[in-house]
Amino acid sequence: MGRVGLESEQKTFSLISFAPPPPSLTPHLPSLSCLSTRIRNPLLLSVRNLDYKCESQASGLYMEPVKESVELNRNLYANIEPYETGFLKVSDLHSIYYEQSGNPSGHPVVFLHGGPGGGTAPSNRRFFDPEFYRIILFDQRGAGKSTPHACLEENTTWDLITDIEKLREHLKIPEWQVFGGSWGSTLALAYSQSHPEKVTGLVLRGIFLLRKKEIDWFYEGGAAAIFPDAWESFRDLIPENERGCFIDAYSKRLNSDDLETQYAAARAWTKWEMMTAHLLPNEENIKRGDDDNFSLAFARIENHYFVNKGFFPSESFLLENVDKIRHINTTIVQGRYDVCCPMMSAWDLHKAWPEADLKVVPDAGHSANEPGIAAELVAANEKLKNIIKNGSIGVDLLEACSTTPRKTTCCRNDKRWNAELRMVMPKALDMACERFEGASSFTLGFRLLCSSGGRKKIKTSRKILTMKAIKSYGIGVCSRSDKMLLEVLM
Repeated sequence: MGRVGLESEQKTFSLISFAPPPPSLTPHLPSLSCLSTRIRNPLLLSVRNLDYKCESQASGLYMEPVKESVELNRNLYANIEPYETGFLKVSDLHSIYYEQSGNPSGHPVVFLHGGPGGGTAPSNRRFFDPEFYRIILFDQRGAGKSTPHACLEENTTWDLITDIEKLREHLKIPEWQVFGGSWGSTLALAYSQSHPEKVTGLVLRGIFLLRKKEIDWFYEGGAAAIFPDAWESFRDLIPENERGCFIDAYSKRLNSDDLETQYAAARAWTKWEMMTAHLLPNEENIKRGDDDNFSLAFARIENHYFVNKGFFPSESFLLENVDKIRHINTTIVQGRYDVCCPMMSAWDLHKAWPEADLKVVPDAGHSANEPGIAAELVAANEKLKNIIKNGSIGVDLLEACSTTPRKTTCCRNDKRWNAELRMVMPKALDMACERFEGASSFTLGFRLLCSSGGRKKIKTSRKILTMKAIKSYGIGVCSRSDKMLLEVLM
């Protein structure tokens, strides 16, 4: 695909973070290069472009670029078919469609589609390595194949969060990676903040925080400055005397008793978004606005959520609760010229959450299918995959813990380190059993997680690891772990 006024070479921005900790703080940890270090102070931020650099330094602090230890794949994976499809009844009214593809024994990842009301598509599976990931897609209430179609009853953000948990439990998945773009990023943030202990990693795209200024920009005339031709069709459906609030005017028509009135409003609403979703026009995407079945669910459900302000208790709810997920390994991918979800939202989230990697694609708009954005999304999943596969990191840390137990306190306040350890610890414990004395590997891992998690997370970590230990090593390990727990807490 060509580029107008831009170089064809894809460029991305990446964060510059502190240099790795000095060797004195990480004895016997040769694999620590695989654990990314992060900027903890939002004032000490530096952004790097492939063509030019701009670095800020503070007195006494040295900053250097983070280099990936492994070259990450950035190409979409081949098309695959699901190995299981089904419907899960989540309420007396709603049933949601779900599917599983990839590796049935792989690391689970759940894909949260946009809209709301957009539904999933077979191409959504291509962002994930099918040999490594157990890929779960589902259509949210009223969307795609879920029933009843385009239904607004019992359809709120909190209902969807409950559905995600019901699906996780139905599939017997203890925790999973979460992937979401546009409205999917909104839902991913809300779900993760509600259930942080169930999330192993986050990949977010086209950040949408559902604030009034974001809605006004796209639906009340802001984006019309860039797409005046596309805006006219959206605007002209509404009489002049009702143009004070297009959201409300469309709500009236999308909820009309006359089905043809609903369809006309749905087509105009959907085409407006489809015509603005790419940096360069995408005719195939625009044609989706002519599909009355798709448009009705897309427009009705989107408008329903926007009229109700996402059902959040406050406008900045998602930003206000970032602390609950600050420790989760996260990548944010944002198109520089995203008109649907302007970069201001990704930037606001980045400032509130500097620990997350922000990848700005300079030659892209909103769609996940734009080449630069798709490449960064695949790379983000590859990065999390490598962290999980590198169970040897956990073994190195366990060995360090066994030889220099007091040194583990250096991770006490590092939530990101703790989160990455949680991802690799199950595999690391199994590997460690062969190198240490069976149950002792459990107690060492337990002590490490406790020392890095703080008192508030002790109960959760204890429950998780105790269950794993009983299953793998027998109930006799528990008394030993309790003794270790008391030592850590003292």
